[in-house]
Amino acid sequence: MPRLDQLEKLLQLDPDDAFVLYAIAQEHAKAGDHDQALGFYDRAIGVTPDDAYCYYHKAASLITLGRTDDADAVLDAGLQAAGRAGDAKARGELEALRESLPR
Repeated sequence: MPRLDQLEKLLQLDPDDAFVLYAIAQEHAKAGDHDQALGFYDRAIGVTPDDAYCYYHKAASLITLGRTDDADAVLDAGLQAAGRAGDAKARGELEALRESLPR
């Protein structure tokens, strides 16, 4: 059974499972379906607003779609989340992604 099918079955058991929402978003992004991924990143952020990596990967999808202004705003929110969580590693990765944005 494909991974996405398995994840969707798990999501039916708990629609607010942040890990499953994030994993589904990652699968969509990996398949190049970034618009679909964005919705799942948003749902994961809604459940775990301090998970900076959700913001990181959401911003990466936005960058892929050419939406750099939106990505920059998401990176701001991610940096705030990393600060709330005390996650220096995530903060560094978010800052590095921001520096790579086309200007």
